[in-house]
Amino acid sequence: MTVTLDLPATRVRTRVSVPLRFPDGYSTTADVFTFTGLVDGKEHLALGLGPWRATLTGGGAGAGAGEAPLVRPHSECLTGDVFGSERCDCGPQLREAVERIAGQGGFLLYLRQEGRGIGLYAKLDAYALQDTGLDTYEANLALGHGEDERDYTAAAQMLTALGVDRIRLLSNNPDKATQLTALGVEVAERIPTEVHLTGANARYLTAKRDHTAHTLDLPLAG
Repeated sequence: MTVTLDLPATRVRTRVSVPLRFPDGYSTTADVFTFTGLVDGKEHLALGLGPWRATLTGGGAGAGAGEAPLVRPHSECLTGDVFGSERCDCGPQLREAVERIAGQGGFLLYLRQEGRGIGLYAKLDAYALQDTGLDTYEANLALGHGEDERDYTAAAQMLTALGVDRIRLLSNNPDKATQLTALGVEVAERIPTEVHLTGANARYLTAKRDHTAHTLDLPLAG
């Protein structure tokens, strides 16, 4: 079931070209968009990568004719994205997504919803509870939060403002597809990211696979 968003009109407020370079040397350029009218009032960003304009009119360089833009809604993770923490797979997923989207054309939506929406400090509190034996979802519940408080309404608004109503979704998380579909965004295809397994995040990835049906093939994890 889809819904019609009864929300203030969302518009692009700024577009600026930003050169990107990752620690491994990979570089590209993104058109970074900011917005007005987002439902949660947060400063989310959209990064237009590769031939993103072509995907709005019928297919990027790496896509078949008429294919939708490749889109990854990526939740902010200061510890993983910036500091390279191996307790999660967020940093490697971000790096992978930028290159894959740049090769085909589309958008990375950088969403300011740290710690599955509970915030940075609470996420670190959850880490402390995980060190006592709880998994990532149990820790959130123990802190009085929901297992996953992320809402993708702003992501749907951003896509609408960019002229996107049909996407190929780059994600292992089925909830993203469910929410975006309900918000009126057609998910033409779900494409999983690679599995970025380390000794430090095996338990975390296993919990995502077993508890919320993330599409993760973990031959080395329990």
